[in-house]
Amino acid sequence: MALQLDDIRALFKRHGDISYSGEPVTQLQHALQCAMCAERENAGDALVAAALLHDLGHLLNLQGDTPSAHGIDDMHQYFALPFLRPVLPDSVLEPIRLHVDAKRYLCAVDDSYYERLSADSKRSLELQGGVLSREEAAAFSRKPYAADAVRLRRWDDAAKDASIVTPDLEHFLAAVAHVMKPAHDERASTGTTAV
Repeated sequence: MALQLDDIRALFKRHGDISYSGEPVTQLQHALQCAMCAERENAGDALVAAALLHDLGHLLNLQGDTPSAHGIDDMHQYFALPFLRPVLPDSVLEPIRLHVDAKRYLCAVDDSYYERLSADSKRSLELQGGVLSREEAAAFSRKPYAADAVRLRRWDDAAKDASIVTPDLEHFLAAVAHVMKPAHDERASTGTTAV
């Protein structure tokens, strides 16, 4: 089942108040702050949408507010993709898919990056495979959308401040709507016509 805009809105309304992995913000606050970071950097609608939706997998695969504290890697970067792939382009989906590996990459190429991670991000890093090797980091950097995933990762890291005021969900859902694929009309593909 593909998630439509109303489904995404409903997920945030239903589960957005869940704590964001031991941080002082909720899932919704984190998503809005991340999208605002992208918007402030004039990242374009696809990356604003990716920033808003990058942790949607947490809302679909409810594992509690801090799965890593229980030794669980909830694979959230993959969980939402089957629901979003029918409606969103790769320019949104690939940065989402790669944002966890972007953390592993940044730890490999930036000596100070690991030290700036929160306790939960450090714990989840180990569950997600740890720091990339030099060879793995080089391979990651050559992947399509790797640079966008690194940008998304940096916004993700910055989006954990409970005092920040952001535009509301509808503001950022407009970016999602702008990049959504045109609706597929079953009648057109089968040759039937509406009565």
